[in-house]
Amino acid sequence: MQTLALGLFNGISYGMLLFLMAAGLTLVLSMLGMLNFAHPAFYMLGAYFSYTFAQLLGLGYWCGLFAAPLCCALIGGLVERYLLRRVIQFGILGPLLLTFGLGIVIVESVTLLWGKHSVPYAVPASLDFTLFSLYGIDYSAYRAFTLVVTIAVLGVLYGLLKGTRIGTTVRASLSHPEMVNALGHNLPRLRTNVFALGSALAGLAGALSGNIIGTEPGMAAQLGGILMIVVVVGGLGSLAGAFVSALLIGILQTLTVSTPLSWSDFLTPLQHVFSGIATNEALTQPVSRFAPLVPFAIVIVVLAIRPRGLMGRRN
Repeated sequence: MQTLALGLFNGISYGMLLFLMAAGLTLVLSMLGMLNFAHPAFYMLGAYFSYTFAQLLGLGYWCGLFAAPLCCALIGGLVERYLLRRVIQFGILGPLLLTFGLGIVIVESVTLLWGKHSVPYAVPASLDFTLFSLYGIDYSAYRAFTLVVTIAVLGVLYGLLKGTRIGTTVRASLSHPEMVNALGHNLPRLRTNVFALGSALAGLAGALSGNIIGTEPGMAAQLGGILMIVVVVGGLGSLAGAFVSALLIGILQTLTVSTPLSWSDFLTPLQHVFSGIATNEALTQPVSRFAPLVPFAIVIVVLAIRPRGLMGRRN
C-alpha cells in the first residue's frame, strides 16, 4: 500500500505536468499542422527564467512563477511571427527543421548564459513542508501545489476553448481555416497567439517542476522524447487523448520507479512450471531499473493495436 499510494500521488502529479506541456504542443500541432521540436526547450527556459527572477534577481518565487510563462510566450510569439510564418508557406519540412535547430540554439544559449551545470532553483520556503502522511509516507506541500495549479490552468484552458468566442474561433480554425479567414478573422495573428500560448504552457510546466526534477541544460532532452510519446500515444491533435496518455505514462512510470520488487518476484508462483526461472540472474534485477523503458513500451503496444493513437481520428 505504501508503494501504491506513493506511486499514484507522484504519478498523477507527474502526469499532469506532462499534459501541461503536451497541451501546448497539441494546440500548435492542430493549429499550424506541425510538430514543434523546440517545445521542450521552452519548458527548460521556463525553469531558468523562474530561477532568474526568483533567486538571481531576488524577486521571490511567486514573481518568477508568473514571469516565466510570460517570457516564454513573448519569445514564442516572436518566433512564430518572424521565423515560422516565413517558412511554413513552403511546406512542412521547413518548420520542422527550423524548430529543431531553434531547440539546439536555445539549449546552447542557456549553457552560455547560466552554465553547463544545474542551478540551485529551490522550492519556496512557504511550501517546503509535509502536507500530510499516508501509510508512513510524507507528501510534500509543493507537489500538491503543483498538482492544484496544473488542474486549475487546464480547467481555464478548457473553459477558454469551449466556452468563449475566442475558443470557438480557434476550434473552427483547426478544421476550417479558410472559412475563418473569409469571415474576417485575422488567422495569422490567431496562429501567433496559439503558438505563444503553447510556449507559455511549456514555460509554466518548467517553472513548476524545475525545482523538483532539477534545472539544467539537459532537462529539455530528458523530457523531450517522453513528450513526443505522450502526443503520439494520445493521438495527434487530440487534447483529450494527450490527457489520458499523460496520466497513463506518468502513473505507470512512477509506479515502476517506486516498486521494490524484481521480475523474479512476479514469476515465483510459476516456479513449479518453469524450474529455476525465478532465480535467473537477469530476472533478479529490480523492476525500477526498467522505468525509463515504460513510455517506449507503451507507445509500441498502443501503435500496434491502434496506429492513430488512443483518441486520434482516422484520416
